[in-house]
Amino acid sequence: MSKTRQQVDFLVLGSGAAGLSFAIQVADFGSVAVVTKDSASESNTQYAQGGIAAVMDAADSIENHVRDTLTAGAGLCDEKVVRTIVGDGPTEIKRLIDEGAVFSSSNGSLHLGREGGHGKSRIVHAADSTGEVVEESLLERVKKHPNIQMLEHHFALELITDHHLGQHVSKVRPDIKCFGAYVYNEGADAVETWLAKITMLATGGAGQVYLHTTNPSVATGDGVAMAYRAKARVANMEFVQFHPTTLFHDEAKSFLISEAVRGEGAILLNKGGNRFMADYDPRGELAPRDIVARAIDNELKTRGDDHVWLDISHKPSAFVQTHFPRIYSRCLEFGIDITKEKIPVVPAAHYMCGGVFTDVNGQTSIEHLLACGEVAYTGLHGANRLASNSLLEALVVGHRSAVRAVELSKTSGWRHEIPDWDDSGTIHPVEWILISHNKDELRRIMWDYVGIVRSTLRLERARRRIDLLHEETEVFYRRSRVSIGLCELRNMIAVAHLVIRSASIRRESRGLHYIPDFPELVENERRMTLI
Repeated sequence: MSKTRQQVDFLVLGSGAAGLSFAIQVADFGSVAVVTKDSASESNTQYAQGGIAAVMDAADSIENHVRDTLTAGAGLCDEKVVRTIVGDGPTEIKRLIDEGAVFSSSNGSLHLGREGGHGKSRIVHAADSTGEVVEESLLERVKKHPNIQMLEHHFALELITDHHLGQHVSKVRPDIKCFGAYVYNEGADAVETWLAKITMLATGGAGQVYLHTTNPSVATGDGVAMAYRAKARVANMEFVQFHPTTLFHDEAKSFLISEAVRGEGAILLNKGGNRFMADYDPRGELAPRDIVARAIDNELKTRGDDHVWLDISHKPSAFVQTHFPRIYSRCLEFGIDITKEKIPVVPAAHYMCGGVFTDVNGQTSIEHLLACGEVAYTGLHGANRLASNSLLEALVVGHRSAVRAVELSKTSGWRHEIPDWDDSGTIHPVEWILISHNKDELRRIMWDYVGIVRSTLRLERARRRIDLLHEETEVFYRRSRVSIGLCELRNMIAVAHLVIRSASIRRESRGLHYIPDFPELVENERRMTLI
């Protein structure tokens, strides 16, 4: 396996909204490389249906949006961060529009949708394909910028830090620095050493850790795992958001049915035909996602059903097809006409509210390493993310971290004494069944024991099994040359460990973390879980 060395001013790991918006804004100040393990457009951003929450109507206010965010966050949001990100939201929407993004409009103004947890209609969207529109708009600008190179089918293996110079090997220190990353070039079958003044971690989420997820196959928690191994601080990993409504169909692979469908009047029914959400929350179908997901989970378990129904067929057919063209056409592929029939739905893992701990400017606990988007925890989401605040955070923090990165780069350099990747004594992995079996086992363990409802017993069982998978996989990893499947499995195990460990620490039920052993909120537990 040959090796090469490269250097850029800014190294961006990930090609979703967070990474691309950052790359565009720093590219006028230096060279940029964007590393993405699949095609450039394959990210969680691409599949985001709902939209971007922002105050764009005189009938709304920043204060309203802040209040809704704090309420959803169940006491764990950082209010200063919330106010900063919500306050910057309208500017980022205008920036996107000025740069060519086209959003749904009505009578010459933006059409603002409403989703669960929002007291006002403030979701800027492009029908039900907002993420795709945002991603394409950003990619178009990236491709045109002469200072940006897009490295598709490149997999970031490890962050390069002082540890690779033999320093601070076993300690978490405030002065650890990041100097770039080791990156596997799939096409060349080579591990490349990419040196950078500033490294941006924007690798997205980790939904693939669970058996059922709305996330694409690339969402394996690579960024959180790399940062954890580099001894960065990681926060609130117990708060995993399960989307209440994904299409229940053998061939659908958990296709997401946007929260906006409920925002436009869809109702939830159990298989007995009873509308049940009012029994769980006075807001009914517009309650926050954690409440709706737990309600559906309870209906399934108490009734022994495999799904519930989501019904918007009472709305005019033209209305449904206009507002939700992607959902309509996708369901039709599976023989479901949502203008006439109820949609079978189940919850699925959707969004990691925790992540690499950063400030509102994307600064991690490691110098010259920034993080943004779903991989990061800024304090915006707290114990539960308010719908459509994720793209908002990616864009706002992407911009703010770009400003910080440019300043940091002025006094930063490259460390050329960094060693190259050493794979001496390793062989190509031939026992692929070990990877696939361990991955399947991991995902089922997390779904069964660390899902919407946890318990002390389930968490302890999950911990023991994950520890065993970790031991087996590390032995395999140490004697094998780089393969993406093996590296993804290793990262997924690290994320699973963090979720289980964090969930075991929090001895209360708050937001997305529900554990019947400790069913009440506890005031002295109202703090971040830092690892």
